[in-house]
Amino acid sequence: MEMFENLKNVIEQVGKEEGIDKAILIEALEDAMLTVARKHFGFHRDIEAKWSDETGEIQLYEFKTVVDDLFDDEIEISTEEAHKLDPDAQPGDSIGFKMDSMELGRIAAQTAKQVIIQKVREAKKDIVFKEYNNRKNEVVTGLVRKVERGDIIVDLGRTEAIIPRREQIPGEIYKAGDRIQGVILEVHDISRGPQVVMSRADEIYLIKLFEMEVPEIYENIVTIRAAAREPGVRAKIAVSSKDADVDPVGACVGMKGSRVQSVVSNLRGEKIDIVPWEEDPVRFVCNAIAPAEVSRIRLNEAARTMELIVGDDQLSLAIGKKGQNVRLASKLSGWRLDITSESDILRRTESGKIPLRMIPGVGDANAEVLAGQGFEIAETIMNATDEQLSSVTGFSFDQMKNIRNRVLLYTEERARTLSSLKNRFRHEVDSMEFIDTLTDRQLELLKIPGVGLKLVRHLKISDIETVDDLLKCSSDDLASKLALSDDEAALILQTAKQFIEKREAQSVEEKLENLKALEQGILDMSLDEQPEDELEPETKSLESGS
Repeated sequence: MEMFENLKNVIEQVGKEEGIDKAILIEALEDAMLTVARKHFGFHRDIEAKWSDETGEIQLYEFKTVVDDLFDDEIEISTEEAHKLDPDAQPGDSIGFKMDSMELGRIAAQTAKQVIIQKVREAKKDIVFKEYNNRKNEVVTGLVRKVERGDIIVDLGRTEAIIPRREQIPGEIYKAGDRIQGVILEVHDISRGPQVVMSRADEIYLIKLFEMEVPEIYENIVTIRAAAREPGVRAKIAVSSKDADVDPVGACVGMKGSRVQSVVSNLRGEKIDIVPWEEDPVRFVCNAIAPAEVSRIRLNEAARTMELIVGDDQLSLAIGKKGQNVRLASKLSGWRLDITSESDILRRTESGKIPLRMIPGVGDANAEVLAGQGFEIAETIMNATDEQLSSVTGFSFDQMKNIRNRVLLYTEERARTLSSLKNRFRHEVDSMEFIDTLTDRQLELLKIPGVGLKLVRHLKISDIETVDDLLKCSSDDLASKLALSDDEAALILQTAKQFIEKREAQSVEEKLENLKALEQGILDMSLDEQPEDELEPETKSLESGS
């Protein structure tokens, strides 16, 4: 058959040009010939196809069972005929002989050709998949073929890759024919061939760029221990050195910043902070929050949280533009970070000067009795030992502990609410001045979900300064005072009522426990560039109208 002539040369040529192993091609040819032979001669016949390296062709062999009484000559052979092929043949033996492949004809040859083409295609796909799967986390360069629905299709030579929109650096624009670089993130084996996913936004790409630029990293003298990115804007990496004589930060920066600048140019101007790694998490977080300087840290190892206390002049630097710095430091260190200024800490301390009679749940009569025994302000209760509390006349130890818990709850909630507001509106002079005028009762209004600073301002103008004042209003009255629709006013009142009922149903201990959620809220609000956007949709119409 013409199709199977010079197969040896064909195998060598295809193997060389396509990079396919000779054994894979031979196996494909054997499978193809066997498929055609069975289709032509019948599937009930025992046929095998074997490659002959000597003749350079696929040879067909048929096997028949030796029998004394011949019944089916397509699967059996008589003992007499078998002895002509093998004198030692015995009944029950299987004896094989070469078949004439020329009988297969032209149609069978075309079928074989299609099977071979399919096998070769599958082999090529498998080779490409294995090649790129072994190159995960490797930096590659290709040409942009096209941009499709925001995804960039890249020609890597042997295959195509895709850079999804989420893996691109925001603001970058590419067109067909542009060269583009990225790291191989994933390789998927799909029906139409391997799909290579590249990334320019992943931390791995940043790390690989430094490996390419810094010989000390490639030689494993300097190690990048952690990395965090906000692609196209800012990144942080933490580095350490195995050699005491090699400064890891200096090695990454390079002479006059040459090495880090080379990385920055690949990332289209992304600012990169390089900080030294420390095993001690407190020291490391202090490095990670740079360029801000930390005064002191309050650590909660169980919750993996840290409260970083910074000077007032360092607060905006520690938080960073739109909360960038603290987010990156948190991601780099693996700890949840809360930034608090020295003035907020001082304000918390000042909360201890509040008279006991002003704290909800203590009562004027109890406050007067306690004042007569030296407990006149919150600070005295908070600093008292259990022994001092147990010796108070007229109160049991459990009653005094309950009063202390109420004092702690009130002062902590007050301090943290003020802290969140100061962080949240630190760039708005008018809002900061308004916050300073708020009474403790007005601060309570801000704890109601959906009630923001602008709404409190409107309520104050309408002589609604406490939660009780708000609940005394009817929905019609509130709608009239605040220029709201009846539905909006009713929703505010319903939310406030539900909030108060929920708080009253909780014990003091449960409220103290819930301060953890308030603490998370402080961090979230301190990172919010546009705080008023957090208001619930139902109250936004009022907020935007101020």
